[in-house]
Amino acid sequence: MKCLDKDSPFSVMISFHRLLEFYEEQARSDDEFIAMKARRVLEVQRPYPELREGFTDEQLLDTHADVIEVILRDTFSPALTHNEIKIASIPFEDVIIYATERFKNIVSQAGEGFDLKMRKLGEDNKYIMACAVILKAYYNVNVNFQRPVFYDIPDASTILRHYRVLYNADYLDIYPTDRAVELSAEDIEELLNNFDNPDLWKEKFPPQSWVLKGFGICNMYDATMDNVISDLKTTLIGINSDSEINFVENFRKIFSSLYAIPDLTVGFCTYNPDEEKFERRPGKELPSFIMGEETELPGDVALCKHSCKKLLSERKYFAIADVDKFFEKNEKDTSYINLKKQGVRSVIFAPIVADDMSLYGIMELGSPRPLELNSVNAQKLEDIMPYMITAISRAKIEEANQVEALIQQEYTSIHPSVKWKFEREVHTYLKRQFQGITASLREIVFNHVYPLYGQIDIKDSSKARNEAIRKDLIIQLSHVSKILEKAKAAEPLPIYEEIIFRLNHHMKDIINILSAGSEQTILDFLKEEIHPFFDHFKSLNSDIAHSIDEYINSLDPLHEAIYDHRKNYDESVNLINKKLASVLDRKQEKAQKMFPHYFERYKTDGVEHNMYIGASIAYKKTYNDIYLYNLRLWQLQIMWEMENEYYALKKELPVKLDVASLVLVYNSPLSIRFRMDEKQFDVDGTYNARYEIIKKRLDKALVKGSEDRVTQKGKIAIVYSGSKDEEEYLRYIRFLQEKKYFGKKIELLELEELQGVTGLKALRVEVLYKKGEDTRVYTYEDLMKEINS
Repeated sequence: MKCLDKDSPFSVMISFHRLLEFYEEQARSDDEFIAMKARRVLEVQRPYPELREGFTDEQLLDTHADVIEVILRDTFSPALTHNEIKIASIPFEDVIIYATERFKNIVSQAGEGFDLKMRKLGEDNKYIMACAVILKAYYNVNVNFQRPVFYDIPDASTILRHYRVLYNADYLDIYPTDRAVELSAEDIEELLNNFDNPDLWKEKFPPQSWVLKGFGICNMYDATMDNVISDLKTTLIGINSDSEINFVENFRKIFSSLYAIPDLTVGFCTYNPDEEKFERRPGKELPSFIMGEETELPGDVALCKHSCKKLLSERKYFAIADVDKFFEKNEKDTSYINLKKQGVRSVIFAPIVADDMSLYGIMELGSPRPLELNSVNAQKLEDIMPYMITAISRAKIEEANQVEALIQQEYTSIHPSVKWKFEREVHTYLKRQFQGITASLREIVFNHVYPLYGQIDIKDSSKARNEAIRKDLIIQLSHVSKILEKAKAAEPLPIYEEIIFRLNHHMKDIINILSAGSEQTILDFLKEEIHPFFDHFKSLNSDIAHSIDEYINSLDPLHEAIYDHRKNYDESVNLINKKLASVLDRKQEKAQKMFPHYFERYKTDGVEHNMYIGASIAYKKTYNDIYLYNLRLWQLQIMWEMENEYYALKKELPVKLDVASLVLVYNSPLSIRFRMDEKQFDVDGTYNARYEIIKKRLDKALVKGSEDRVTQKGKIAIVYSGSKDEEEYLRYIRFLQEKKYFGKKIELLELEELQGVTGLKALRVEVLYKKGEDTRVYTYEDLMKEINS
């Protein structure tokens, strides 16, 4: 017995026995017409018993072609032969017994030399699938092994069409030969657990050990659209992959198959809604009919009025069946010029729209011939658009992550009000890289912005810190002095007296005030000249050893010193800073909604903040000086709120510190530049540096003719230089006095000359404090009495 494919568990016999048995049953029908037709088929076949018994010689298919046609006539209706795509064949073999005229036409259009083959499953998989047929048909094992089978056949335009095959196995018999292996339940279980072991399957189902007798009927349908979607999903996985070299060509072929246009071209451009312009996406060599050679174009320049409305406003497909006719009255239109240059004569523009209706970009399909693309076949895109949207949405997220990572790397954390400009610069940088242009990230500058500065500073923080350090040092020296006295008593050596003398000198040096450098001198003295002898002191007696252990345990491990009063001070400062910063941050969120402005704050001994407002920062918003005046008034109110928040906190602090508030008014616009090396904004230019000088020296400013600092507890100082500033802030103060924020007394002061800065003045106004829901207000003195009572 000859086998059509030796590497198969089957020996194949082509036979029509099952169909002939059907006709024998029909010949006994009471319906004379049906019976007569069946007898006619049986009569035609009778002289050729091999058609019933089976044969392996494929040449007999040609020899008995006329008889086979008669046998299959009911199965292959002549009335449907030009409509159905259908063949009689042998499963897992590229052998065609009979075919409809439509199938023959499809194959003939593929051209001479086309070798009709089923899409390969792989030889091992093919063998195992044949074995799975035996398991199901003979052993009744419910193996769900079916996989899609395709014929891939090019059409007359060389477009590859994909035909899905649906098998009908009603006319097939499967039975074992004497070479077949009888399988046990354990064998079947082992096979089911080892699909990827072809040697095992060949052991259990040796080649040609089973007979496959009969024929199968394959019904086919054009599944090109399904295949296009599958290929599209695979291709779109590589939309952000640098390794996907053939991405663009694969992308083009998919749509070429969809529209059966071999020379169809595909383009794409992204849409930037913030700047209302189209941009070429970096990273892929996709052209764009809309943009031509440009890397970016405003929407109203790139598109005509009609297409602009359809794509950007209505988010609908826009098709031009005949480009020349459509634009014959608009020869100067940019989109027409670009289409003409690229040889596009019919085109479809398809907006890629996200779930939130935001526009990602425009997909473009072009044909060099008119009418081939139009508004009717544009609807074919409906089935594939969800996959496009998902893939491009993912790509947008990845691109945003790339931009964000680059911003974090090059610029560090950026305030939301100015982030747009950093993003735009990064996008420009990536575009230049994509175009092969040597590029570097440029510095970010905002011109003509007005600065606002404020601080709420811990009053006399240096004195309080030094006092805490002084007390801790005295405690530490006292501990060590007791240890030394015990050591001298246990071992009276003159050296102990000398060390005690120096220790007492250090104690006397700080008893009233801590001088500069005293802390480090004392700690060095203890670590280098006393601590090294502790092991010896411990050996003198157990009382000294116990005192040394107590002393060591009293030291803070991090500072290696007594850290009690200093810890209370540091905790108090941290609590103050945390509370004041949280108030400022919380209120800033609301202020940004009034009008966007740059904001930054710093924690020192207190909290400082900088704000800049102006047209160059207010992206896509119309700036007016009213927003500057509003922010200045808001700043005064927030300084009042922070004062109140602080004094509500004061009674809970380990160290009862005071604060003093200051606002600097600077009425000249300036420029700020992001310093790449320092990762922060700074004022730009020599003239503008005066502002920074004032800021740094202002908290030390004295009232003219006195030793009093301009900042005082219980008051807010407003420093300025011009009479207009004075008038403006007097209006704000009067308004806030009416709201019980400030007391009635307003001080108008002149300040002593700062180094390099003259002519500064100040308004100073008393803060009124409120306690919780209490409607009463308190001056600073009243509040202190209340807190200390």
